Amino acid sequence: MSILALETATEACSVAIILADGQVLSRYEYSPRLQTQLLLPMVDELLAEAGLTPSQLTAIAYSRGPGSFTGVRISAAAAQGLAFGWDLPILAISSLQTLAQTAYRLAGYDRVVSIFDARMNEVYVSAYQLEQGLMQALTPETLCAPDKLPELSAEPWSVVGNGGIYAEAIQRQWIVKTIQTDMYPHAYDLAVLAQTAWQHGHAQAPELALPVYLRDSIWQKLPNKS
Repeated sequence: MSILALETATEACSVAIILADGQVLSRYEYSPRLQTQLLLPMVDELLAEAGLTPSQLTAIAYSRGPGSFTGVRISAAAAQGLAFGWDLPILAISSLQTLAQTAYRLAGYDRVVSIFDARMNEVYVSAYQLEQGLMQALTPETLCAPDKLPELSAEPWSVVGNGGIYAEAIQRQWIVKTIQTDMYPHAYDLAVLAQTAWQHGHAQAPELALPVYLRDSIWQKLPNKS
């Protein structure tokens, strides 16, 4: 089993391949607005490094969102296009869960709130707790104002993601251990989550590779709309 993972939901771009023995190969670059130029060359590099051809892959996992509207579309479209071309199933993984998994791997956090700046004074947010090495959701993925965050248990939380810019509002509502705004979801961790998703039978047909925005009617909030 070898799963290719694509992550472009935020300002970073990353690709990973998880092999049958659990080894993960990855590429990562902080690259606002450059994901379209970087993503496919990263895929080619990793396949060459792993010594794999597309026909040897088991599935393609992608970051389904929520996140940057452009970034989420890039991830879903690339996964769908490659999956159709290579006749592979897809695995849709939450970008918020991926960030929580990244926070555990890089910083050892085991109780994490992933929070993205959704613009227009709103955030995408969900809370996670470590269970058997994987971050599991404690709250639904939510789009809300920074001063109306979901209720959490009265325990210290590690808050990660660029939505941490609303630190004052966050600290009024939660007990906060740390806020780290410069951490982004990484395809390495998406691949780890995707391996478990595959084992639990969550693979889908390529035509179901759809982005999750949480805010489907953004145009209705824009001024001077026609």
